Parts: sequence; structure tokens; C-alpha cells
Amino acid sequence: MKFRSCLLAGVLELFGLCGAGGAFAQVPLTLPGLGDGARRELIDVNQAPWRILARVQTELGGRCTGFAVAPTVVMTAAHCLWLPATHHYIQPKDIHVLMGYARGGYRQHAQVKRFVIPAGYDPANEAATGSNDRATLLMDHPVAVASDLLPAVAVKDGMSAMLVGYPQDRSEVPFGDVECNINGITVSGLVHHNCEATKGVSGAPLLVRISDGSWGIGGLAVGADVGPGGLAAPLVR
Repeated sequence: MKFRSCLLAGVLELFGLCGAGGAFAQVPLTLPGLGDGARRELIDVNQAPWRILARVQTELGGRCTGFAVAPTVVMTAAHCLWLPATHHYIQPKDIHVLMGYARGGYRQHAQVKRFVIPAGYDPANEAATGSNDRATLLMDHPVAVASDLLPAVAVKDGMSAMLVGYPQDRSEVPFGDVECNINGITVSGLVHHNCEATKGVSGAPLLVRISDGSWGIGGLAVGADVGPGGLAAPLVR
């Protein structure tokens, strides 16, 4: 089914916490993508399938979520690395990845050697190019083991889903919705879901349950609805 996206008129809110610049705005009373937020819970990132989860932060104060897809490769949202003031991306050396972050502790810390962003992504035109809002980070040393990694999979309407990251209102702990669903694909190719997640969760893996009962990565969180739910860039077309 095709979901008619409400990307225009402010319905899509970028999840990133003020982008790579990290200038903190006052937290609004109602954050996008949450509703009442009652479905979210604290997650143990030392247990499967969440051992792939990371906090991605920059030396300019920006914070988003990311996830490992190979021992030395982490993905996050491209808009998290964009500097609106300069109209350039942040330098790789200024990006830090903290695997399994929770309350100041983490299993692994690594810096980015370089990153790759799809040519089709335009941070000035998220509505049309959001399905390419992905950044592939190449790390300076391994941050994950192969046994913890999850496959990238194509999504289908109605699949069970989970979305966990480091949201603006709980930024020191992995927090998210483990009881949600895929609603369909937008006309611009984004995956729409009803998971409760808000700013700071950009770059998080949208997990979906596949036919054998295990979990795969169906997308990368890039935006939120005004109410519960949001959008993810697909990893498999």
C-alpha cells in the first residue's frame, strides 16, 4: 500500500537534535512523534538485538543515534552531520561513535575516518530526498562483532517493528518503542511506521520481524509525525 506522506506543512520533523551544531533549544511540551509516549521503555543495549546500537555525537555538540552494519561500519542519518550555518557537512574527525551508550558509559568508542552520503540526498530538500537520508560511517577500528549484526531487509505493510534510540527527553539512556508496526511506504519511498520516537532518534535502526521470527533492519529513522509515528529511510529498495 502507498501511504500519502504529510512531509509538507511541518508534519515531518527531523529527529536530529539541532543537527551537527547541537545548539539546544528549549524542549517543547509535546515532542513530535510521541503522542503520550506511554509505549516507550528503557532498553538493555548489551542484549540482542540491540548490541548494534550506538550514540553518534560530534565535537560541536550534536547528538543522534546510529547502528553497526559491519565490524567497522556504522550508519546514521545524513542530516545529523549537516551544518546549516556553513552549508557543509561536519569533518569526519569530529564525529564520535559510542557503542552501547548508557548514562555516560559505553562498550566501545571510535572515531570516524570518513563517511559516505548518497548523491541523491539534499539536506535542503528533505521532503523529496529523505529516502536517501543516510550516512555510512567508516570507523578507525572495529566496534562490533559479526554475530551481533542484523540483516538489512525489505519492509512490508503490517510488519511488527521496534524503534529505539537516544531521544531528546531521555538522551542519556537507550529508550524506545518495542510494540509498533509498519504502516506502508510513502510516495517518496520512505517507510512509515507508528513507533513512538522523537528528536535524537534520527539514525536509529527501525527493526522489523521477518518470517523466521528473527529481527532485521528495515530502515533508518529520519523523521517524526506530529503525533505518534514517523518515517525511515529504507536500507533495501
